[in-house]
Amino acid sequence: MGRPSPVSPPPHHPAPEPVLAGVRVALLNFREPLQSAAGGAEQYAWQVCRHLIAQGASVTFATSREPGQRRAERRDGVELRRMGNRYLVYLLVPLWLLLRRRRFDIVIDCMNGIPFFAPLVVRRRTPVISLVHHVHDRQFHAFFPPWIARLGCFIEGPVARLLYRRRTTVTVSESSRQELRERLRWKAPILVIPNGSPAVRPVGHGYGEPAGDPAIAYLGRLVGHKRVERVVELADELAGTWPGLRVHVIGRGPERRRLAARARELGVADRVRLHGFLAEADKNAVLGAARLNVTASEFEGWGLTVIEAAALGVPTVAYDVAGLRDSVRHGETGWLVRDGERLADVVARALKELDDPVRRAEIQQACRAWAGEFTWGRTGARMTALIAAELDKSGYRRPARFHLAPRETEIT
Repeated sequence: MGRPSPVSPPPHHPAPEPVLAGVRVALLNFREPLQSAAGGAEQYAWQVCRHLIAQGASVTFATSREPGQRRAERRDGVELRRMGNRYLVYLLVPLWLLLRRRRFDIVIDCMNGIPFFAPLVVRRRTPVISLVHHVHDRQFHAFFPPWIARLGCFIEGPVARLLYRRRTTVTVSESSRQELRERLRWKAPILVIPNGSPAVRPVGHGYGEPAGDPAIAYLGRLVGHKRVERVVELADELAGTWPGLRVHVIGRGPERRRLAARARELGVADRVRLHGFLAEADKNAVLGAARLNVTASEFEGWGLTVIEAAALGVPTVAYDVAGLRDSVRHGETGWLVRDGERLADVVARALKELDDPVRRAEIQQACRAWAGEFTWGRTGARMTALIAAELDKSGYRRPARFHLAPRETEIT
């Protein structure tokens, strides 16, 4: 017999190039995640930036600046550029972009009621993606004098509708897409790219005093339009039926003192705990020990904290408004407060239903399954695919390897 033939080594396949290698992205957003009033919109923008970095892009995040913050820094691979306060940012960011318009291949213009007017300052062929979480028209009227509210509605409606009519728009829920079409008469194509969900691990309660029997929680910013006082008032409204009930408020913001005063006024300060900002493990411990998560906001694009609670097996009671009606599956992962219903009545019904251990376990399982459908990797991959398509339409020249399908990279 002859000598056996040597086995040929397997062919070497070089690792694929990142999908967005060399692409220069500018993302314009009202705030960034480390600022005191930052919320779900900032988390969405930041997670998208991190994913684009992982796909090979260079990303600059232009935003406002709070006192004490540096004007420029690099974090998680993202170049942060801070300028102006909450009002001047809408003047300074477009000017900053105008002076650097040749440095970017694509712009993501996040419209928090007011856009950054990127199509007016970039080069004609530079793609601009408009990112809108929800329609703000009623919010303008709720928190500003009439003349400012009318101006805000005019900019958000007719002005933005005309300016972005040929720019692809991204929103985060089907009901937000419907509101854009119906309330703002939005003309541009709209793509829904939902929020992701943080990877959370249930943690046994070990933070502070006992959670309560039962405990309900609020997680989010303490700002006026979140209506957190309605959650605090539940400690008084439900005291007769649930004497052991405790309300845990997790988050920071300018409304904290007013909420504490309201609890004292109602005589429930001993049943309401304002935790402030909590480290991740402590936050998960308090939220995971709650029987129910309650959000009283009437203005949401999605409800990121709803999915965060669901990941811990905690259902949510929320108002039946755009965004929240998408993130809460009524009767399965929570309950919606319909027109004509009171928040306290729906919370009371939910607590009674959850008092049955079998039903509670069923809802907890449904919550975790629902939360598992949302990951930042999927969000980032869909945004990456959209950027690739927009660059294709603009005639952007790049190597053939760019046409690889975007990877769903989960970043923690």
